[in-house]
Amino acid sequence: MTVHPSADIHPSAVIEDGAEIGEGCVVGPFCTVGGQVSLGTGVTLKSHVVATGQTRIGDESVVFSFACVGEIPQDLKFKGEATRLEIGKRARIREGVTLNCGTDGGGGVTRVGDDCLLMAGAHVAHDAQVGDRVIMVNNSALAGHCIIEDDVIIGGLSGIHQWVRIGKGAIIGAVTMVTNDVIPYGLVQGPRGVLDGLNLVGLKRKGVARADITALRAAYQMLAQGDGAFQDRARRLGDETDSDYVREIVDFVMGASDRSFLTPS
Repeated sequence: MTVHPSADIHPSAVIEDGAEIGEGCVVGPFCTVGGQVSLGTGVTLKSHVVATGQTRIGDESVVFSFACVGEIPQDLKFKGEATRLEIGKRARIREGVTLNCGTDGGGGVTRVGDDCLLMAGAHVAHDAQVGDRVIMVNNSALAGHCIIEDDVIIGGLSGIHQWVRIGKGAIIGAVTMVTNDVIPYGLVQGPRGVLDGLNLVGLKRKGVARADITALRAAYQMLAQGDGAFQDRARRLGDETDSDYVREIVDFVMGASDRSFLTPS
């Protein structure tokens, strides 16, 4: 066990042999930190937090009460193999959140990027790959093997099916089930999620230029109403565009995936 002298460990916390507690960490009452857990600089575990498995929590992250990070996957094929969970810097992991380690069949690692906010009751399953600045609202859930790119917002009580990819800057409305891939900057809503436009509010908040938003609008219309199959439309769009934002959509659609796409309604 390695505990930096500046760390503040509550007397009721349990720190197992082998754990690494970094500079300026705070481990609150009744927390449990397993022997393969590493806490970066300035990490705070509020109280009653369970951090277990081969788990790394990045600098300045805060984990709130009753969260459980690094437990084994909820996958009956898992047989105890050595897998891990990596959480980036400045994560905010709220009450009751669960994040599972990976599986051999899925690459062995679950990742959450920097500056993510996982609100109360959210769940990240085995082998999910979550980008930077992702927000998961209360009681939303990612199934195994999902890929969530940067700046995505997932609404409360929403579920993302296993193997689904959600492109950069997309937004998923509340109480939505997403069963197919979502293009970058897409807006998905409805009980059985449909692609219902672009995340224009998010683009404007990000300060995206009007010309790029106009190009994205035109690209969306072409994807919705052009001739041929969805991927054929995307391929033609790639030949015609000079917008980096539209190019992100084209590259996403033409990338490898095990799922179909949510197409414009």
